[in-house]
Amino acid sequence: MIAFGTSGWRAILADEFTFANVRLVTHSIADELQNAGAGGLLVIGYDPRFMAEKFVAVCAEELSLRGFDTLITARDTPTPTLSVAIRARGARGGINFTASHNPPEYGGMKFSTANGAPALPEVTKRVETFIRRRLSESTLAMPVAPPGAILTEDLQEMYLSVLAEKVDGDTLHQRPLRIAYDALWGTGRGYLDTFLRAYGCEVTALHDWRDPYFGGRSPEPSEANLAELKEVVTRGGYDLGLATDGDGDRFGVIDRDGSFIPANAILALLVDYLHESRGWREGVGRSVATSHWLDRVASRHGIPVHETPVGFKFLGELILEEKIFLGGEESAGLSIKGHIPEKDGLLACALVAEMVARRGQSVGEMLAKLADDVGRLVNRRIGVRLTPEGQLKLRHALEEAPPEAFGGKRVTRVDRADGVKFFLEDESWVLIRLSGTEPLARCYAEARTEAEVEVLLESGANFIHQ
Repeated sequence: MIAFGTSGWRAILADEFTFANVRLVTHSIADELQNAGAGGLLVIGYDPRFMAEKFVAVCAEELSLRGFDTLITARDTPTPTLSVAIRARGARGGINFTASHNPPEYGGMKFSTANGAPALPEVTKRVETFIRRRLSESTLAMPVAPPGAILTEDLQEMYLSVLAEKVDGDTLHQRPLRIAYDALWGTGRGYLDTFLRAYGCEVTALHDWRDPYFGGRSPEPSEANLAELKEVVTRGGYDLGLATDGDGDRFGVIDRDGSFIPANAILALLVDYLHESRGWREGVGRSVATSHWLDRVASRHGIPVHETPVGFKFLGELILEEKIFLGGEESAGLSIKGHIPEKDGLLACALVAEMVARRGQSVGEMLAKLADDVGRLVNRRIGVRLTPEGQLKLRHALEEAPPEAFGGKRVTRVDRADGVKFFLEDESWVLIRLSGTEPLARCYAEARTEAEVEVLLESGANFIHQ
């Protein structure tokens, strides 16, 4: 069964991700759109994965047969750029052929609505209903309107002009930084480096060419994948190391001493920095898996916090409703008010550069001060691969026999809004949830020290494996 997870439909290339299934999903999205009216424009983008242009061409052809105009990106393009284009062109939505940070053997289709946001669950469930209906009828719809136009456009300039409105370029001009940027062979190449150089920054780019295999690993800006960036930063005496994932919607940060800075820490710093530099105080949004360090910073400034299920689409809704000035996820997703309701790793990196330039401090120095002001919390996660039988077993255990303690700490409260989040005797917590994009369970833990987090993660893993 083709199903939309946390961020679209993803599957193994040539296994489930085939031309036949791409046609099936395309027509089912067209069914959903035509329920609200015929025709209109759809923007189609893609990341550097194998056969991406071929899948895009098939999708555009099928949409044309259904009477939709399509605008195809001229090259593999960051996800946030697609979101900007949907809004700027007044499109009815967009289809992005990306599996984001998943391994190179994966393909994916992500549907965004007219506001540039990832489609909400109620929309994707309707698309899944159309998929099941088409499978049972074993037929595809015939053209019902004159064929739509198929256009191609380079969207880089459009996106970079929007990014320039969200970042304080004067600050970067006044104190241009030396930055090493790892594009991880993804769509961010030629985007973030071009933007930073325009404001006088000296940028050394790594892996800034297209590779469908992403160097033989997942294009995720994790600590394990940024070892080369760490070495370049420390050997070259750079102020900062930045990275984006395969489709440019996630970020990674290396401090000038080579330290990898977790996304949770960056989000907490940016809440503090954006409140200080812009005077923003509308609210902060975070997913259920994201560090409560954001809550501490927000509380210090009298800012309300909104918690959502995992999936940036829920934070995007809060941005559209103007309830928050920053929405963030521990998986390195971020956007801000007045921007797109979609995570934007390029924006996150540019804001970190602005913050370092304005404050004249390293990221580590800023984190040390933040810890003095509000205390420190450590948040980590692990992934445990499971067979379908193992996933069913874990679901049953969480429902019928959830643990009463983790690492010797008693469970005081349970929240089942997304996965199962166990609050413990102190400020610690453990969250166990099945991934929406991969066949694995994730265990998240937060506590005051690294040692406590290690114990909680081990306890969580033992429960998952039992």
